[in-house]
Amino acid sequence: MVHTYEVFVDMKEYLGQSDGALRLMSARYEVDAESREQADIAARGKATGDYPQATEYDVRVTRLLL
Repeated sequence: MVHTYEVFVDMKEYLGQSDGALRLMSARYEVDAESREQADIAARGKATGDYPQATEYDVRVTRLLL
């Protein structure tokens, strides 16, 4: 059965190699999936498409939406 999950993804993007400048971003997604694990994978895929320059992705499935 497919459910809608709320998923937050935190991203880190390094702006320069020499000075170590860092940009932190966060995005919220509503993902339809059959399990929390599949929601995690789907949200990570959306985040990598939306923020391709990011180097780290931290995915948190926060709740099941009705």
